[in-house]
Amino acid sequence: MLGEQENATLVTPPGLSAEHCNASFEESRVFLVVVYSSVCALGLPANFLTAWLTLMQALQGNVLAVYLFCLALCELLYLSTLPLWVFYIQNKHHWTLGPAACKVTAYIFFCNIYISILFLCCVSCDRFLAVVYALECRGHRHQKTAVLISVAAFLLVGLVHYPVFDMAEQDTCFETLPTDLTIARYHYSRFAVGFVVPLLVIAFTNHRIVQSAGQSEGLSAAQKARVKRAALAIVFLFLLCFGPYHLVLLAKAAAYSYHQGDREAICAFEVKLYTASVVFLCLCTVNSVADPIIYVLATEHSRQKVSRVHREWKAWSTKTDLTKLMSLKDSEEAKSPTAPGGCDEFPRPGDLPVSPGGTEAKELHC
Repeated sequence: MLGEQENATLVTPPGLSAEHCNASFEESRVFLVVVYSSVCALGLPANFLTAWLTLMQALQGNVLAVYLFCLALCELLYLSTLPLWVFYIQNKHHWTLGPAACKVTAYIFFCNIYISILFLCCVSCDRFLAVVYALECRGHRHQKTAVLISVAAFLLVGLVHYPVFDMAEQDTCFETLPTDLTIARYHYSRFAVGFVVPLLVIAFTNHRIVQSAGQSEGLSAAQKARVKRAALAIVFLFLLCFGPYHLVLLAKAAAYSYHQGDREAICAFEVKLYTASVVFLCLCTVNSVADPIIYVLATEHSRQKVSRVHREWKAWSTKTDLTKLMSLKDSEEAKSPTAPGGCDEFPRPGDLPVSPGGTEAKELHC
């Protein structure tokens, strides 16, 4: 019966006004829940660790660390909303937490995509200047500039996505079908300004970084290969996470232009595209897990820092356990003369080796 209802609501019946398109949510439900849950479980600790490591570097005057720290904070804010999306998807796309919560959650969700993209551009540009124009930029890269750029990125994306708070209230959350003229123009601008331009910036800067590293006489062949692999990984990750979703946005906008606003034709097209659209939007979240690994956690400095902290924690933990063990033993020895059972509670004289000078107590504590 459920399957029949889903098939019946898959498209708008012919001859009726397509004010709202009814898409099948069940096709993508399991995939979305698994991916969003996995990204949340992996992304939170990864970005917490990244935020801590980059904050330590920023406090030491590292300019690049400012961008990476802001990126990690942005990812943490976004990841904190994923449980709400999982609940929404499991509830068959019925939002029950109120319109205000929907608007705030959607605002954070979509702002994060483009704030992340802007910070990825900032990171690539800063590395480009530091590597390709190392001598020219010496003394001209300042943390104050990085902070101002970061604040500007937050404000710019926040203002662009402010219309989210003006959307109409409905049972679903920020899933408006079919596309109208305003949304179509918005899709065109998001594809061009939010994807194509950043892709060109990231591809160009990383290409020049690889070129500069290849011409450097101070780097070994292994180091040059590592720089090339990192650059390719950055560009590939950007294409994988953000490319499919923005191509879907372009397809929706182009369909609106092609059908010249025919709502029924647009609705039928977007219903067919719905599953791909939400799956590709979900792929954007993978960026929240991959960025900390590629940019921070995979670097030699970060690995050494984490390894040193782990060794210190392990030494502290071992020392604490030993202290507790010694305290417990001292407590048992203090209670032992009055313990019931008399001499049966103590080892026999031959059970413990006695070394000269009465060192058996020392051996026990070691």
